[in-house]
Amino acid sequence: MAAQPVSVLITGANRGLGLEMVKQMMEPPSQVRKLFACCRNPHGPKTEALQTLAKKHPKIISVIRLDVTDLCSIKQAAPLVGSLVGTGGLNLLINNAGILAKGNLQDTSPEDMQSAFNTNVMGPMNVIKEFLPHLRAAVKASGMPGMSCNKAAVVNISSVMASMESLKQSYASLPAISYRISKAALNMLTLCASEELKEDGILFSVLHPGWVRTDMGGEEADIAAPESVQGILRVMASLTEKHNGAFLDYKGKTVPW
Repeated sequence: MAAQPVSVLITGANRGLGLEMVKQMMEPPSQVRKLFACCRNPHGPKTEALQTLAKKHPKIISVIRLDVTDLCSIKQAAPLVGSLVGTGGLNLLINNAGILAKGNLQDTSPEDMQSAFNTNVMGPMNVIKEFLPHLRAAVKASGMPGMSCNKAAVVNISSVMASMESLKQSYASLPAISYRISKAALNMLTLCASEELKEDGILFSVLHPGWVRTDMGGEEADIAAPESVQGILRVMASLTEKHNGAFLDYKGKTVPW
């Protein structure tokens, strides 16, 4: 990574893409010094791999309880992270946690849609709001011009399935309307934040990780998590103010809205 953040927070870090990000950020020549790996239940059976990584890198990785659907847990996590990063602030916030239901218009319930919005939209919004002071602190501490992920940035993990222009190419094979609609809303949230907070010097971008073989993506997906995350990290390292409000894939190509 060319532009490397010193402090990073990842939601949904106990499995899939989130866990792979933690793994690769611990590999040389990474310069990450504080990595906050957040998940709903830090001591549950689904966090064993993450806890093993944390034990290998105890001075860098902090496993923190943060359920994006629980505002109280977000509010508890934010000051804890703040106490650990100090005046240096938080350089990079990755909103990775998300859920996918495969229903179409006719069989998607109000509860399905509400659940998708709670996790995929309200969660990232509340996380951004609560951690904003630490992102601002990172801008102040950096003293660098422009925007980048080693200064202060929020990267929201979205999907090409949120692309309205690309809908007709994929809808028949996977309707998943609660996922598509909520991720499209996440994209708009990112754009709104990029405009509202541009004077603060905080970069906001949306990344599509590709169709990845994870619990969410399934075994028939195109690529493995390591390949996706390698691309994601390369793209994040290349982000500048030119990419504020951009929608990119893991290869750095622009995704149509």
